Amino acid sequence: MQPQLFQRFATLAYEKAGIAIKPGKEALVSARVAKRLRALSIPDAESYLRYLEEDSTGEEMACFLDVISTHFTSFYREPDHFELLAAEVGRRLAEGQRRLRLWSAASSTGEEPYTMAMTALEVKGGAQADLKILATDIAVDTLRQAQEGCYALQKIEPVPEPQRSRWFTRRADPNDPEGSIWQATEALKQRVAFRRLNLAEPPFPMSGPFDVVFCRNVLIYFDQRTRQRLIGAIDGLIRPGGLLCIGHTETLSGIDTALRLERPSIFRKPEERSA
Repeated sequence: MQPQLFQRFATLAYEKAGIAIKPGKEALVSARVAKRLRALSIPDAESYLRYLEEDSTGEEMACFLDVISTHFTSFYREPDHFELLAAEVGRRLAEGQRRLRLWSAASSTGEEPYTMAMTALEVKGGAQADLKILATDIAVDTLRQAQEGCYALQKIEPVPEPQRSRWFTRRADPNDPEGSIWQATEALKQRVAFRRLNLAEPPFPMSGPFDVVFCRNVLIYFDQRTRQRLIGAIDGLIRPGGLLCIGHTETLSGIDTALRLERPSIFRKPEERSA
C-alpha cells in the first residue's frame, strides 16, 4: 500500500475511532482492507477508500473500523484481574452492598464480560445480588458475535470444567460434524448488556456509577490526547472506592486523573471525604 493511501486510511481510523495507526503498519492495513474488498467485490484500495468516504449511512465505516481494530481476547485473560474482581465483589457483598455494576469497556467477542459475570456470580451471594455488566465495543459484527455467546472448543478451553458445565451448554457445530459449540446459558447472558460505544468520543450516555471497570489493552491504540479524555470520562463514571483495570502492558503515565495506582495495571478511585 502506498504511503499516501495508507495515511488516508489511518486518518479515517483516527478521526472516527481515535485509533492511532503508526507508520510501518502498511502491510497490516492492506491485509485488513483486503477483507472488505473481497466482501464488496471492489477492485482496489483506492476505490474502496472513495466508497468509504462517500457512504452516508455509516454502515461501511462501522465495517472498516471492525476489520481495522484488533479483537484478540480470551476467557480469563490476565487472570489476576479476575482474582481481584472476585475479592472486590466479595468485600462489597460482605459489607451489605447488593447492587453491583461492572463495565467491560472493550468487550470484543464477549469473553471478557462473560468471565466477569462468571467470576462475580460464583462469589458467595453473587448470584442473589443485583448484578449487571455493561459490555461495550465499537464493532457491530463483534458485538453480534458476543451477544450470541457461541464459542468453539479452542475458545472455551480456558474456562475450567466446573464453570463450563455450569454456564455453557454444548451443542453440535453445524460447520463441523465432529466438532461442538459451547453457548452461554441464558442465566449468564441475562447479566450482560452489550452496547455499541466509541471510546474515543466521550462523554458517554451511561450514568454509572460502576464498581469495577475493565478497560484493558485499549489505551495502546490511542494517542495521549484521546487517552486523557477516555480516562477522564471513566474517572467520572467510577464509584468512589471503585476500581479500574487496564492491560498489563499499559500505563496512565502522563494522564491527569484522581485515580490512584494500587498495583501495576490496577487503579482505585479515592473514597469521598466526609464533611
